[in-house]
Amino acid sequence: MRTRRLLRRKAASDYLHETHGLDRAPSTLAKLAVIGGGPIFQRIGRVPLYATNDLDEWVASKLSAPMRSTSDAAPPKAKITDCSTQPEPGGEQQDGDNGAGEKSSARECGGEI
Repeated sequence: MRTRRLLRRKAASDYLHETHGLDRAPSTLAKLAVIGGGPIFQRIGRVPLYATNDLDEWVASKLSAPMRSTSDAAPPKAKITDCSTQPEPGGEQQDGDNGAGEKSSARECGGEI
């Protein structure tokens, strides 16, 4: 049976920095353990322990695909095509004070003024 190396949060934070150049404070690892999205961990009683291979896999899951330019990472812009949530023409006040001192406009989604 192979022995896995298990690290406490401070040591896991140091490991991420030394091995991957990723700065994650022990408090950040603790928060991620509560809200999710962090590396897999186990506990002995109340003590959280991180296996080095789980830390390595977590870092690998966060990496983007290789790219040659920052523009390679830009997702395609979404077009607004469904305007069904807009009020019917003449149904509400258009392009003026909406009663709360704010301007409203029907120009969004191609509405006429």
